[in-house]
Amino acid sequence: MNTKVTIAGVELKNPVMTASGTFGSGMEYEEFVDINRLGAVVTKGVSAVPWPGNETPRVAETYGGMLNAIGLQNPGIDLFIERDIPFLREFDTKIIVNVAGHTIPEYVAVVEKLSDQPVDLLEINVSCPNVKEGGIAFGQDPRALDEITREIKRHAKQPVIMKLSPNVTSIALMARTAEMAGADAISLINTITGMQIDIRSRKFALANKTGGLSGPAIKPIAVRMVYQAAQAVSIPVIGMGGIANADDAIEFLLAGATGVAVGMMNFHNPYATTEVIEGLEEYMEQNGVEDVAELIGGVKE
Repeated sequence: MNTKVTIAGVELKNPVMTASGTFGSGMEYEEFVDINRLGAVVTKGVSAVPWPGNETPRVAETYGGMLNAIGLQNPGIDLFIERDIPFLREFDTKIIVNVAGHTIPEYVAVVEKLSDQPVDLLEINVSCPNVKEGGIAFGQDPRALDEITREIKRHAKQPVIMKLSPNVTSIALMARTAEMAGADAISLINTITGMQIDIRSRKFALANKTGGLSGPAIKPIAVRMVYQAAQAVSIPVIGMGGIANADDAIEFLLAGATGVAVGMMNFHNPYATTEVIEGLEEYMEQNGVEDVAELIGGVKE
């Protein structure tokens, strides 16, 4: 039984990985998860300089999920290189670094510092607000997405995954834009913009007013968008958004994803990633699936 998949020339032992921002770099989860079992660890977003994040409160529970407005708090690329990469190198898993920035030069600065580092893939978070364009996310404007993808590809030494925002009119257009600009793969979906109001205090649940909705509540939207994106491009697609168990992960594979990422569920169940891997293996065995590739895009029309 073969669970290996290849994304942009990089072979993963299985298609299951962590979603950025929900697993740190694995240090907090080491006692719960055998990191060696994961196809890849996708790190929390890292920026050129330390980011303090947004004001609190910045997390709120919702029906079937959570809202977060953390603001990509992170210690910056220099500490990340010094501390996180050596930690991850101790394990038999692939390393995917999520890159964040407010301007293209900020992204490029991180990409260049990673050029000689032993990491396997870069995931570019284009849901960051583009301060040069009045705050709209790079991933919500096809022209901005095209520009940032081309510029990062000019500097990157590792294959580039563009992480797409679902807060768009046509995900297929954004997927094609990323592919035509040179992306080696795409990942989706990032969180959906949401809001919650406390009716007793009559205040916003988040200091930022809005936040990113993640968790099982968004899964049907994510599956639809992954299917549409996979139909639109020939590069690999990594699917995420509400994966809680192996059944959810298999649904994304059938929709066309080559890899799947477990996100919010890591907070609810720290064993989630390995449970998904075990469940996938069990499903393949019970259904006579010799190679996980048989599942990818296998939904029947």
